[in-house]
Amino acid sequence: MQPTSILGRYITKQFVLNFLAVLLMISGVIFLFDTIEQLRRSSSRPDIDFLFMIKMSSSKLPRTFEMVFPFVIMIAGMITFWKVSRSNEFVVIRSAGVSTWGFLLPVMTAVFVIGMINIMIINPISSYLYEVYETMDMRFKTRNPNAVLFSSKGLWIREASEDGNILVLEAKSVRQEEDILVLKDVSLLEFTDTSFLIKRIDAYAAELNGNKIDMKAVKIFENGEPMRKLDSYKYKTNLTIDRIKENFVEPEAISFWNLPDTIKFYEKSGFSVVRHKMRYLSLWASPFLLMAMVLIAAVFALKSNVRRGGVMYLIVGGIATGFVVYFMSQIIYAFGVNDYIPILIAVWTPILIIVMITTSILLHLEGN
Repeated sequence: MQPTSILGRYITKQFVLNFLAVLLMISGVIFLFDTIEQLRRSSSRPDIDFLFMIKMSSSKLPRTFEMVFPFVIMIAGMITFWKVSRSNEFVVIRSAGVSTWGFLLPVMTAVFVIGMINIMIINPISSYLYEVYETMDMRFKTRNPNAVLFSSKGLWIREASEDGNILVLEAKSVRQEEDILVLKDVSLLEFTDTSFLIKRIDAYAAELNGNKIDMKAVKIFENGEPMRKLDSYKYKTNLTIDRIKENFVEPEAISFWNLPDTIKFYEKSGFSVVRHKMRYLSLWASPFLLMAMVLIAAVFALKSNVRRGGVMYLIVGGIATGFVVYFMSQIIYAFGVNDYIPILIAVWTPILIIVMITTSILLHLEGN
């Protein structure tokens, strides 16, 4: 059955409507409980108003929802399959010569499209809003309305220059003022690729503006040269404010579109990129994971000869199976992040196992 046929469009419409209903319901529940938690946290803070806490809950919602997105797809699939089974529509469709796989094709197509929209459009928005939430949370904790993510942490970062040398930048304190990053008590070390120290630059203060570090009250130490004192010194760099921010946030808070450049930058600078590669490959694999969750829903809820009420027990079993599958995939993901198993195996093994098991069961049911 083609997804563009009349029957294919009907099934797709039923699934999309159920998906949107489940999406709104779960989003509302998550938002409600998170808002209650934020209000509880702010109960002893008269300087925090209600609007600030609502903004925190709203900015955190997309990131929280991303974690339960596979369950939303599975529940929407179960509701759709339960309805067509209860109304005997599935029996009629099968009698018309449409196989189980032909019935599932429109739903699987819709899920794949939803998955691609999620990683290419929703994920960048979610990443940006999660960064907003992290900033607001730091302002709440530090009671500083101008605090940014890295204001109280100082800075240690490494960069590989175009000539093959390694730059290490350290600052005791950091703050952002519009598009300029202000650093205090700065030390800049330049090494060869064999870790031989070439130059050290100390400065009382510095500003990162564009691709230049403007340093003030500078002392320069260089091999074979006497120490030099300068009022100001400009150092060219590839570092940017966005790049430094990414050094302080989780890979989950970096946009899908920015992850490839982040991975290249960290690889060139000698940092470990296992977590970032895992995140990037997981995003590419997520549409296929969603399709696998639909197969789980089909195994438990798509029946042509169940008694009245029997489908509900199967749905409960399907939801329980979905939770087990999700947590097992998270365990395998943790093995990949810690480099115990190859990244590709960690990303694709849970999906392949789900697909093989559910396909075998559906083929068995198809033959009965």
